[in-house]
Amino acid sequence: MFVLGNALMAVTQLIGMIAQIYVFILIGRVIVSWVGGDPMNPLVRFLLVVTDPFLDRIRRFVPPIAGLDFSILIALLLVQIVVQGFLVSTLADFARNLR
Repeated sequence: MFVLGNALMAVTQLIGMIAQIYVFILIGRVIVSWVGGDPMNPLVRFLLVVTDPFLDRIRRFVPPIAGLDFSILIALLLVQIVVQGFLVSTLADFARNLR
């Protein structure tokens, strides 16, 4: 069980790092939307391609209110609370119990 616990802990840390990187990507998307980044720029295209599928799903439930798009704020909260606050901590506790 020791090996399984360590493997699960490694997966947990990987999920946490990916979630943190995605938070930085979402913040980059916010900054690009504020400064009006060129849509032909490869970095801007990367940010759009990576974030649009997730944000489009949120926009289906929460449309822009008074011209303000709250989907990025909701996405940040979801990633922080659900993934890092719940999933990562639950998996880490389970992995510690396996040791």
